[in-house]
Amino acid sequence: MVTTPAGDDLPVSRWDLPPAESADDDGLVGVGADLEPATLLDAYRNGLFPMPVADAHRRQLLGWWSPDPRAVLPLDGMRVSRSLRRSCRRFDVRVDSAFDQVITACADPRRDGSWITPGVLAAYVRLHRLGWAHSVEAWTPEGKLAGGLYGVAIGGLFAGESMFHRATDASKVALVGLVELLVEGGASLLDVQWATPHLRSLGAVDLPRRRYLELLARAVRQPLPAVFATGAAG
Repeated sequence: MVTTPAGDDLPVSRWDLPPAESADDDGLVGVGADLEPATLLDAYRNGLFPMPVADAHRRQLLGWWSPDPRAVLPLDGMRVSRSLRRSCRRFDVRVDSAFDQVITACADPRRDGSWITPGVLAAYVRLHRLGWAHSVEAWTPEGKLAGGLYGVAIGGLFAGESMFHRATDASKVALVGLVELLVEGGASLLDVQWATPHLRSLGAVDLPRRRYLELLARAVRQPLPAVFATGAAG
């Protein structure tokens, strides 16, 4: 049984999503379905994640992705520079204390490459209320939200979705905090989807899809880290 926030089995989706191995050369598996909690959880459990895709008429469609290679951040391989360690001492790291603020900041349309539509934002807020989506935040000593990230936790998997910062290194500090929490909680897989130069500088590596799916199958059967297993959030 997969450990969940409520201690029950994962909900079952009404959609039969295509297998991750059926992705095209860009990593797109298919278009359609919905963003209901059961659909999202079924997708993550099987190696997919949602991201809107524009069609020939520039309409935003719901795409499901499984890139090959797949980027992960090894929990024993994060690169923390001396300057980043100093930054870690400047912020207070918290979990799930401002999920709505974090995802709203990540969805800011003024950001380059912003892909979080209002529908995506609403779906993950709902997933957070159900105890599946989580935020890790970096706060200043004055109590201001300086940066953070959000993602989905299933067993020993944390699927990172997006991050933001309002102060230098704040999102990196949140990521360092996340890795520490995952290691402490016995998790094994931190999925970051695509390895950007920023993520590579922190230790992200590419895995063949087949290897990622092998690690994923084991990870989702592990116990959920206690920090994420407190039941419905918010």
